[in-house]
Amino acid sequence: MNRLTVRSLVLVLLFCGLSTNVFSQKPARKYPIGGSYPSGAKLNVAKDLDARLAKFKAVRIPFNKTGLSAKEIKLVQKLQQAAQYLDYIYWRQSDPEGLTLYKQLEGSKSSRDARLRRYLFINGGRFDQIAEDEPFVGTEHAPPGRGFYPHGIARDEIEKYVKEHPEKRAELYSQFTVVRRQGNELVGVPYNTAYRAWLAPAAKLLREAAALSEDKAFAEFLRLRADALLTDDYYRSDLAWVDLKDPKFDIILAPYETYMDGLLGVKGSYGAAVMIRNESESRKLAMYQQHVADIQKALPLAPEYRDTRKNYLTPMEVMNTPYRSGDLLHGYQAVADNLPNDRRVHAEKGSKKIFFKDFMDARVNYIILPLAKRMMPPEQAARASADGMMTVVIMHEISHGLGPTMAKVDGREASINEAIGPAYSGLEEAKADVTGMFGLNLLVNKDVLPKEKLEEYYASYVAGLFRTVRFGVGEAHGRAAMMELNYLAEKEALKQENGKYRIDSAKMPDAIASLTKELLEMEAKGDRARTEAWFAKYGTMPAEMKAMLGRQQDIPVDVYPIYAFPEKVQ
Repeated sequence: MNRLTVRSLVLVLLFCGLSTNVFSQKPARKYPIGGSYPSGAKLNVAKDLDARLAKFKAVRIPFNKTGLSAKEIKLVQKLQQAAQYLDYIYWRQSDPEGLTLYKQLEGSKSSRDARLRRYLFINGGRFDQIAEDEPFVGTEHAPPGRGFYPHGIARDEIEKYVKEHPEKRAELYSQFTVVRRQGNELVGVPYNTAYRAWLAPAAKLLREAAALSEDKAFAEFLRLRADALLTDDYYRSDLAWVDLKDPKFDIILAPYETYMDGLLGVKGSYGAAVMIRNESESRKLAMYQQHVADIQKALPLAPEYRDTRKNYLTPMEVMNTPYRSGDLLHGYQAVADNLPNDRRVHAEKGSKKIFFKDFMDARVNYIILPLAKRMMPPEQAARASADGMMTVVIMHEISHGLGPTMAKVDGREASINEAIGPAYSGLEEAKADVTGMFGLNLLVNKDVLPKEKLEEYYASYVAGLFRTVRFGVGEAHGRAAMMELNYLAEKEALKQENGKYRIDSAKMPDAIASLTKELLEMEAKGDRARTEAWFAKYGTMPAEMKAMLGRQQDIPVDVYPIYAFPEKVQ
């Protein structure tokens, strides 16, 4: 056995769960069920744990088997099992010590331990995702590098190391490597090595699901995605995924999003969604596909920064989602997604927009409409609607694929997220929000969407921002929403009046257009300093808004899905 093989075997053994400290880069703490650290100090649980739990409305998300054959039901079950393996990886990326605690609390007879365990599961770790990642157990705040980097490492140290070792840049900045210390060196361990213990069985299940599929294109995609899990090369499978034509079944299953990496903003966290097509709702999306290129051409962006693609393929699906895992399960509950994020795929094929119907219905009914009644004047709150919210979300997801595909920094092209750094996730969410509203105004002016519904769209958009900002500015969507609300207020498109926030519809188009220009330019130029300064200026919640939102404690902040499948963590 040669030295390379020995080293690879050691890495596999280390990263496949023999010791939590491989992921945390420090001795794994033990959290006995009795409630004390080894040092004898009491387990420090937030006193308001019950109030935190109350912020999440438990909603049952069914697996509706109506119209499915026995073979199709088995296919869905295989996909669910594969998706569950990715959840095990997500915990290790998010908070390895939180995973240790979650497991040790199993079987405790203490009601407090049961409630703590539930909140650990909701967040995928010890850090409250709707309270700027503050700890709700223990005192350690979420490290910006989570489980992706050596504990305690700073961004400056990595950047200095890469400057001295430029040949290591691709390895350390890869979306699909875990950075670890090796003596005085930094190494990037491929995900397919670090997480092999979970990726291998997930890939096997995908191949078994492919054998059950009557859709040959979907079966081929599943086989390609199984290969990708074991190679970290998702390009071919992403192309095949975007090419799927109205699939009855679909799945998200990859480390796509980089929201959780607060150090470099480049590491992908695993997430998955098992989906069954909602045919009647999907048919309604065809109209939007005809106008994506028109929106791109109209964007307020200088010609040298424009994306010159001629084809803006925008496959869209409305799906029911009987199971989600990883970053699609813990914390923020997405109602839509725009994937893949690979700019090469965007340039060649475009991207896929997926709308999770069951989650959208739950969000609107339990959160957005009740919140609108509290935060907005009655006549404007009454205009917010499920249909208006769906239109706003559709435009948001379309707009993730619009704008520049690369940044131009000092005369060279660079990936936008690498150029912007940790602020990129908030910037991209804000860009999608605001560019989506810019596009919506365009479609209204072209009589594609009815003019009489414009105020309904504005009311739904602002009500959605009030819902999102409750996540706090530590979360990308919350950071984006806070900035948008402050900017709209500065432009007097949103005004506080008699204890409510009133929309000035006449001022909204100009405010949206000017903000669209700002955000697109930040991405096009890869301007990290400008982005960070912008969010510093507009990212603080005004005291009066904080007080108003603080009085809405009886309205949940988000939903929490209860699936028909067993809840399991390994």
